[in-house]
Amino acid sequence: MDSLRAALAALLISLAAALFVVSPALDAVRGLSIDWLTALRWRTFGNTHQPAAPPAVVVAIDEETFRTPPFEGTPSVTWTREIGQVLTAIIDGGAKVVGFDIMFPTSIEQSAVPFGDETLGARVRGFDRDYLRALATGARAGKVVLGQVQHAEHPVLPSPGQRAAVGQGRNIRALNVHSDLDDVIRRLPLSFTVDGEKVPSMAMELARRAMGDKLPIPIPSSPVPNTVTLNFEGGSGDIPTYSLADLRACAERGDKDFFRKHFDGKVVLLGTVLDVEDRKITSKRFATGAEGSRVRCGVSSPSSTPAFVRDSIPGVYIHATAVNNLIRGATLLELGRFFTGLASFALAALATAAALALGPALAALATLSIVAIWIAGAVAAFRNALVLPLVEPAVAALLALGMTIGYRFVIADRGKRLLRQSFSLYLAPAVIEKMMASNKPPALGGEMRNVTVYFSDIADFSTHAEKIPPTELVAAMNDYLSAMTDIIEAHGGFVDKYIGDAIVAVFGAPLDDPDHAANAVRAALQCAAALPALDRVKAAFGGEVRQRIGLNTGEALVGNIGSRRRFNYTVMGDMVNLASRLEGANKFFGTALMASETTVAQAGDAFAWRELDAIRVKGRAQAVKIYEPLGLAGAVPPERAAFAAAYADGLARFRAGDFTAASAHFAKFAAEDRPAALFLERASEFQRNPPGPGWQPVNALEEK
Repeated sequence: MDSLRAALAALLISLAAALFVVSPALDAVRGLSIDWLTALRWRTFGNTHQPAAPPAVVVAIDEETFRTPPFEGTPSVTWTREIGQVLTAIIDGGAKVVGFDIMFPTSIEQSAVPFGDETLGARVRGFDRDYLRALATGARAGKVVLGQVQHAEHPVLPSPGQRAAVGQGRNIRALNVHSDLDDVIRRLPLSFTVDGEKVPSMAMELARRAMGDKLPIPIPSSPVPNTVTLNFEGGSGDIPTYSLADLRACAERGDKDFFRKHFDGKVVLLGTVLDVEDRKITSKRFATGAEGSRVRCGVSSPSSTPAFVRDSIPGVYIHATAVNNLIRGATLLELGRFFTGLASFALAALATAAALALGPALAALATLSIVAIWIAGAVAAFRNALVLPLVEPAVAALLALGMTIGYRFVIADRGKRLLRQSFSLYLAPAVIEKMMASNKPPALGGEMRNVTVYFSDIADFSTHAEKIPPTELVAAMNDYLSAMTDIIEAHGGFVDKYIGDAIVAVFGAPLDDPDHAANAVRAALQCAAALPALDRVKAAFGGEVRQRIGLNTGEALVGNIGSRRRFNYTVMGDMVNLASRLEGANKFFGTALMASETTVAQAGDAFAWRELDAIRVKGRAQAVKIYEPLGLAGAVPPERAAFAAAYADGLARFRAGDFTAASAHFAKFAAEDRPAALFLERASEFQRNPPGPGWQPVNALEEK
């Protein structure tokens, strides 16, 4: 039932996220996918085509033109003869067609400004003759197209003389572009309706003439009807650009070879390339480069200001890009809102699945990885002019991730949170997590595991407890047990149970811990060090409080043990009993910490040890060597290391039966070391009454 509910929730969340991202709410940012893909493709793979030989080139009225005689200091309306001279040279050089991205809506010959007894226009009549003749010659060959701007019922047109020179409307085309809702140009109209007749746009007309009416059919459709989606290259050198001033000087010199070399078979667009005029924000805005480089006609380049990168490009490059796209068949293919919805649903479903299966942090990482893989695939597809959406699937995935995490927090995981909160007061977090991960109720049973068991209690607790008021005793014990438990759990231990003042803990279960013996020793050392700092415990017990800790490592049965109606997660076995006996053995030796030889063997060389004795505890026939941890290796105080060394020498002589030498070693520190004092007493007794044949240096402890 829970899995069915989760699947239904995942479906609804994914569907809701997908429907949101394809709704009109995101229309204003939908074009960002093309912008980012243009930049990512350029920065990852470079440009798709070689910039040296595109179908379209640009002749620029640029900053150099305005600074070069005879253009310098004169109004552009007087430049017609020079423009006509360059136009003739370009057409003679073999250009297929020349399109004008600039307009001269007026002519100096039409000026009605008085100038003496006549108007200025009358005084300069015939000024545009050479320009009009160049237009007429090119238009008759189908190689000149003038531009106009559609503006409601009053289009902006070239001057009447220019319109007449090119044969009126058959050689005039609209320069209008299409801006998306965010005012970014990503598409160009294919045609316009003029006087009730469908007329191609400037770029469409230039490409059609260059290809002899053999454009790729059909042209990939755009989500905006009657437009084509532009496929911009990156950087600034993808379209060769020539300065009008430089070409004019080249034409004056009669360098026909230059014009044949650079313009033969080309579509030429004449337009402004300036720092401030006619600049547009396009889908190339994140992939622009430093402007300013020009192809030269052997004339030295004038000094210019350093070029810099900006997010806009001159408008003439929009039409040049459209011409290149149409001739190459490289316009972008957008798959539309339905495919965007499918892709968004797929990524949202994956994000939802990750959020249901993983924790929030891992789910977020998985979702970001899914989005990154999608972006990589989209960039690869964009190399072939296919636009896969970026914004919508990414937003859908992140939205689904957030909604699913919210669903889990509010609904799905509410029962689990309540269970964790309730049982965390009774069970260790590791046990709860293991139970939750199994997705089934706990059952009786266990397994053999190699673990380290920790037993501790407070020395003379019963004697002290009789003298302490119950409320003070409870408060003190809560402080003591809380502090010890925090240390044990911080080192990976699991507190099995509290028995009055005693603590039983296990290291190495329920979660695997290959270093459980070493972690148990670290916990024991830290517990011993923390006890003197518990002020409430000292105050309740009237001074110094001592504890005893026993550690043993070995195979034990670990699991749910008890009756069929009630059981505990605990540990059982002979090695558990031995840990309990070692805790009690501290009383005999006057020590606080004691570990078995198996614990010492598994804990490694991280600690400094003192071998105390070989003992046989009550209820156990086999002797066991016992050790006292002195501290971390290399961190034992010199005086403590000295009496440990003397003790080791004495123990070796004692086991060899040299009780006189053993007594001498033990006597060095017997006054301050309880184990040394005990062995001194035993060695002295054996000096007086030597043991019989078959004697073994094993101490039998009959008390628990």
